[in-house]
Amino acid sequence: MDYRKTAMEKHAQWRGKIEVVSIPKLETAEDLAIAYTPGVAEPCIAIKKDPDLSYKLTRRWNTVAVITDGSAVLGLGDIGPEAGMPVMEGKCVLFKEFGGIDAIPLCVRSKDPDEFVKAISLIAGSFGAINLEDISAPRCFEIEEKLKKATDIPIFHDDQHGTAVVVLSGMKNVLKIKNKKPNEVKIAISGAGAAGTATAKLLIHAGFKNITICNIDGIINKQNSVGNPYLAELAAATNPQNKAGKLEDAVKGADIFIGVSAPNILTEEMIKTMNSEPVIFAMANPIPEVMPETAKNAGASIIATGRSDYPNQINNVLAFPGILRGALDVRANDINIEMKIAAANAIAGLVTEDDLKNGIIIPSPFNKNISSDVAKAVASAAVKSGAAKAKEYIINNILW
Repeated sequence: MDYRKTAMEKHAQWRGKIEVVSIPKLETAEDLAIAYTPGVAEPCIAIKKDPDLSYKLTRRWNTVAVITDGSAVLGLGDIGPEAGMPVMEGKCVLFKEFGGIDAIPLCVRSKDPDEFVKAISLIAGSFGAINLEDISAPRCFEIEEKLKKATDIPIFHDDQHGTAVVVLSGMKNVLKIKNKKPNEVKIAISGAGAAGTATAKLLIHAGFKNITICNIDGIINKQNSVGNPYLAELAAATNPQNKAGKLEDAVKGADIFIGVSAPNILTEEMIKTMNSEPVIFAMANPIPEVMPETAKNAGASIIATGRSDYPNQINNVLAFPGILRGALDVRANDINIEMKIAAANAIAGLVTEDDLKNGIIIPSPFNKNISSDVAKAVASAAVKSGAAKAKEYIINNILW
């Protein structure tokens, strides 16, 4: 199938991938009086007295805004907010189909972080959570940090944290297969943008200590990160030997390669300098850092990519619907480290022992248990960590 041609035809046919559907039926004057005026005044007055009732008396409890500035859309780069709308609509479809969440696409015509934050914070009262999408680094870090301070609802940048959660879930199963602990493996990461930075930070929180990160200029260390607060933070937390050099220097002697960067930058020769039977996560899309066939020929024992036509697809849809579902269910005010690690554990736990024996470390995104398992784990972690605001809530039909 020519996906590009078919997608163009279908988008012209659909004229949008989401629509608004009314819950109340307006068939009589009484129906109208209850759903709208004069009856609607009563919930308005109640919410004025207690704004938290907006979660019980409106759809806010189940509504997420999917927001972009169009600066880093898929592999297309800075194409602008309107051009990013098909992707945002697609993301909304995934929220609905995999998490039962109503999502609204919003494309903001500003690349100024402060303008962006102000615009979103002013409308945050309409939503239960905010999903940031396709915003280029390093502005995405600044925007996320400032939005968390300016709002009281979860702010989730999927390009960062969705990727990190799924990678961590795969890494947990790698350790099961290899019978190793997190501090016993050496990791080389290619890419210090949104996904690479968040992945490194989450892996560190999960106990992985020996991580070296490269960007386009080479290995990030204490010397070359001066003047860039985001790289300096990475340099302080990674590269314990303060190594310098290029990607080939980072992967030499490593057990695991994680790529969130560019196509065809990891060669067969470079893989052969890694430790025996290395693990390769090559997630650049649509062309990975190394093709699985090449990695296998070079001795890789476990291979994951971002593609759906190979096993072990690192697909964010495994994470974000369940994470936001769980956060909404308990009215979390944040999506913290404990919730992300809980999500990774839930995803990893869906891979069977037989799958592990065959080198499968990531479940299929069509596994029907994923979203509910992730949501329950995330909700429970939110409760235990103090992020849950709801006094009572229902998870999988159990009243907590």
